Amino acid sequence: MEIIIQPTPAAATSVAARLLAGLIRKKPAAVLGLATGSTPLLLYRELIALQLNWRKLTTFNLDEYVGLDPAHPASYHSFMEENLFRHVNIAKKNVHIPDGMTRDVPKFCARYEKKIRAVGGVDLQVLGIGTVGHIGFNEPTSSLASRTRIKTLTAQTRRDNAKFFGQEEAVPYHVITMGIGTIMDARHCLLLAFGKKKARALAAALEGPISAMNPASVLQWHPKVTVCVDEEAASELSLRDYYRWAYDHKPGWQKI
Repeated sequence: MEIIIQPTPAAATSVAARLLAGLIRKKPAAVLGLATGSTPLLLYRELIALQLNWRKLTTFNLDEYVGLDPAHPASYHSFMEENLFRHVNIAKKNVHIPDGMTRDVPKFCARYEKKIRAVGGVDLQVLGIGTVGHIGFNEPTSSLASRTRIKTLTAQTRRDNAKFFGQEEAVPYHVITMGIGTIMDARHCLLLAFGKKKARALAAALEGPISAMNPASVLQWHPKVTVCVDEEAASELSLRDYYRWAYDHKPGWQKI
């Protein structure tokens, strides 16, 4: 695991964007796992500005709310269209987002897993971390071997996401999310975290015990994880000085 601490969210995002752009240029038909919410917004803006060729790329989004029409402004279909897809030349047939309106959730989830396997798996999975330590919508106590499925949101996650709906009461209780096992199958995970409110969950995930109570902690088991964070998010990391030193002294061939 490589932990890269930068002064600001913008600086941390620039590192992440260079990493992702490098993959796209090297492997034009790469498979990307994408996240939503406030954290990856800067990343998507940077990728759009780079004017990369998305024509052969395939994408799979982590999650979607159950029962929310794709046209709803708070749906992740709308989020991705507004903040990324309508600005790049990706083929619509290569875009995959969970269907929150499906009438058969288990069947849909099984198909989603099958589609990921059919394209050879995810090359790079973009992740954020929730204040409760979730990745995707894998809330605390989620099985570390879980696959795509329905999950019930915690009260804290619903409060955190109320800003997208105008009020907490409007936030759905259920979501379809890639499982932790699904996320761990990606060949490379890119975790982004910004702001003081993410500091405690991030420190527990990166330096604490591996536990279903902090689902992001499972990334300690992954063979290739890059973590890009700002100073505020890194403020509770006990080895933050070492992480800065290690990044500043990387050999030239390892630099992003």
